[in-house]
Amino acid sequence: MRVALVHERITEVGGSERVVGELATLWPDAPVHVPIADRAVQVQVPGLDDASRIKTSWLQRLYRGGPSYSYLLPLLPAAMATTHIDADVVVISHHAFANRVRVNDGALTISYTHTPGRWMWDAGMRRGEMGGRAGSLALGAFAATQRRADRRAAARMHTVVVNSTAVAERVEAWWGRDALVVHPPVDTTFHTLDTTIEREPFFLLAGRLVPYKRPELAAAAAARAGVSLVVAGDGRARPAVEAAGGTTTRMLGAVTDDALRDLYRRCQALIFPGIEDFGIVPVEAMACGCPVIALDAGGARDTVISGVSGVRVRQGNDDEVVDALAEVMRAWDDRAFDAPRIRKHAESFSAEVFRTRMSDVVADALAHR
Repeated sequence: MRVALVHERITEVGGSERVVGELATLWPDAPVHVPIADRAVQVQVPGLDDASRIKTSWLQRLYRGGPSYSYLLPLLPAAMATTHIDADVVVISHHAFANRVRVNDGALTISYTHTPGRWMWDAGMRRGEMGGRAGSLALGAFAATQRRADRRAAARMHTVVVNSTAVAERVEAWWGRDALVVHPPVDTTFHTLDTTIEREPFFLLAGRLVPYKRPELAAAAAARAGVSLVVAGDGRARPAVEAAGGTTTRMLGAVTDDALRDLYRRCQALIFPGIEDFGIVPVEAMACGCPVIALDAGGARDTVISGVSGVRVRQGNDDEVVDALAEVMRAWDDRAFDAPRIRKHAESFSAEVFRTRMSDVVADALAHR
């Protein structure tokens, strides 16, 4: 059985790249088709570090390297649509255009959908991005040209797999399709519990500081509750976090993986105020025995079990969310949570579980197509 993998791009290391790395480990002979790839990024992802496996498109000639690729955005749909893959099974890592690749007649297509392009379907996701109002309008116009092709490509997939219940709901609403939920892999071998380390009186906000993650809400909640908050991460939303935080908020900037693991092990709880498709950071924290305070939305609905692995707070406007987070932080008692039990819950999101479930999905699709 010839298997081929497809991914949107390899320009930075994120959750979707780790998914593809695990798929490449599961099928070690499968080529990985991407329109553009940065070699310096490839070597950072196990499974993608073999350059001979990466098959780029004609668009690679125009790619200048690095994480920025917005100048190529109008050409990415064409680069995907002109990619023809000769394989029996094609497993696609999709969040924008990857479903548009062409395959042989009779080939089985499995789309692992991180999310249908939110910028394409949700106008709210375009606000605050791409250079202000003018950029949002331009992106909106581009999105309008892409929705029909996006839905048509999704209809060609034999099976759609998604990373969370929230994304399954989007797939049904935007594509009119059912989807299977297979949670993405989290490194539970590096992120581990250390019972010799005692918890300290501070909360943690970790990850990229970008607008859609709403990190300033966590800072505002900590200030309102009068508790200490450590912020490990950097990004263009840092000024908003600094403005919202009180005197007890400490900004560390970007930290190493080892330093972040140490923070997971020492903090009272991780604060997760945004709405993510899945959210790797909360599960990393839970693998270290750390409870999570999250919004009752997005991937947190699948990963954070109130009273077991943390607390989910109600949605609302910004002030209501800040109030809800502050209320939980002010009354926090970490004795209410059992670190080994939290760790056990996190193990259900391991890379081994992911590979087993994806192997089963393909086997089942082959048996029933």
